[in-house]
Amino acid sequence: MNRGPGAPPVVFPNPPPEAHATGRVTAAPSGKPAILPRQRWRLYLRLPAVHVPGELPAGAGAWASLLERSGLPLAGEPGRGRVAPAAQLPLGFVGEREILDVILGARLPLVEVRERIVAALSPSVDLVDLHDVWVGAPSASAAVVAADYRVELAGVPAPVIRLAAESLLAASSLPRERHREKKTQAFDLRPLIVSLSIAAVVPPAGSSPDAPVALLRVRLRHRPDAVGRPEDVVSALGEPPAPPLGGELLVLGIVRERLLLTGDAA
Repeated sequence: MNRGPGAPPVVFPNPPPEAHATGRVTAAPSGKPAILPRQRWRLYLRLPAVHVPGELPAGAGAWASLLERSGLPLAGEPGRGRVAPAAQLPLGFVGEREILDVILGARLPLVEVRERIVAALSPSVDLVDLHDVWVGAPSASAAVVAADYRVELAGVPAPVIRLAAESLLAASSLPRERHREKKTQAFDLRPLIVSLSIAAVVPPAGSSPDAPVALLRVRLRHRPDAVGRPEDVVSALGEPPAPPLGGELLVLGIVRERLLLTGDAA
């Protein structure tokens, strides 16, 4: 690249020595410094439920800013492709094993990467695991095929909820609608349900009247044209073809237990 006499060198803030040694520091199209990808780490995080946007990083840019402050040599141009969540965690959900891809411009040992990440994370976020993944592998966001959820329910006896769940599984289709702002999206929920089960929960003695009485576990597909949501399943439990519940079904909490990627064992 001909930069002309007197042009300032292209640098990356605190780039690793090997990046300069191998010529991996380049100029991005925007003119900002960039480092070519050398390593991909796949992080598995436990995230608490967030009820107000901005309480924790959510988008790729917010995560990149947080991890960059840890001193990790993020690859790519700032703001583009350096950090990628597999799927954004909805507000109010706990995430037990959320996936975050982090692309580095230098190969670093696991111990150092772990220490830097843990030091950068909020005390409410736990690093559950991390893996060194082939840098050329598809991103986690492109590989998500399903997700497992756990939902605490109250207000209706577990056997009644179980009958409703069985009716959903027996149905050939479950037409539903989602309303967002002024748009209405029609879709079929049934193909998005991979599995669905209801387990009774025995509240401890002296517990409050709104203690959970049932635990719903559901695996829902993530497809390019539609993504299954546990709140849609709960809503469908209270409508035909499900029999009447005889009461109001209350959702006490939703946990996304894990995201399944292409090739994951069931």
